[in-house]
Amino acid sequence: MNKGLIISYIAGRYSIEYNDQIYYGTVRGKLKNDIIPKVGDIAEFTILNDNNIIIEDIDERINDLIRPNICNIDQAFIIFSVKEPDLNLNLLDKFLVNLEYNNIKPIIIFNKWDLNDDDNILKIINYYKEIGYHTLITSTIEKDELIYKEIKELIKNKRSVFTGQSGVGKSSILNVLDPTLFLDTNEISIALGRGKHTTRTVSLLKINDGYVADTPGFGTIDFSEMDEVSIADNFVEFFNYKKECKYNGCLHLNEPGCMVKKKVEDGIILKSRYDNYLSFINDLRKDKKNDNRSLNPINKKRRFKK
Repeated sequence: MNKGLIISYIAGRYSIEYNDQIYYGTVRGKLKNDIIPKVGDIAEFTILNDNNIIIEDIDERINDLIRPNICNIDQAFIIFSVKEPDLNLNLLDKFLVNLEYNNIKPIIIFNKWDLNDDDNILKIINYYKEIGYHTLITSTIEKDELIYKEIKELIKNKRSVFTGQSGVGKSSILNVLDPTLFLDTNEISIALGRGKHTTRTVSLLKINDGYVADTPGFGTIDFSEMDEVSIADNFVEFFNYKKECKYNGCLHLNEPGCMVKKKVEDGIILKSRYDNYLSFINDLRKDKKNDNRSLNPINKKRRFKK
């Protein structure tokens, strides 16, 4: 049976790369467990004629994301502009928790640095770097060749996803990395304070011997598959201080002797990180209550950096 990588899904047809050729086709009936193939899947298929194929099955997935709708990703470049739109730390932390939970390496790109006029932004960037995240500062106007060379090296031989809000410059960065892509870009909407959607489908692009997905921008992400402990443990610095909390299973809310809260008070943990954590817990509790589900179901995943 032939096996290839699904690189796009448009208008009901899948594109599969196999032996440096592109094949197009659909799915034969229902696959095992009613799984619907998606971009990033390794698909088993039968070749019919004229590069047309039928997908018979897909391999087990390493990871599986819903927003963006892609699977089997090694790393995610999460792109945030420092201005136009303004840096959204709440959404950044949502991305980070979600990626940690799915065992996908996050790489943070702070874009549009040429527009920055806030000295506090660099302190925030340095904080994320200090807690272990690979961070990069970019501008597609004032191009730093060394930074873009580093991004290319990070992409090499990996499957990556470029994701973030609309208007932060995902497609613009990809166009700098490979000018032959000619990806659509658009200006920020002044009235709405966010970008217009220029990427409308998820597809894998070949860049420097790696695959990169330029995904549609979005501003929402939820924790429907997670519980409270999972959210807490996937804040990397919370997890590292957890063993110093007075009580096992501390959720860093109202428990006495909580080391995480002390580090926030001492200015060691960024206050916005803790405030975002509280908002995520509150949102989860509201969602669970509305869904009549337990607040503490059995965890599917914990932090993997033990």
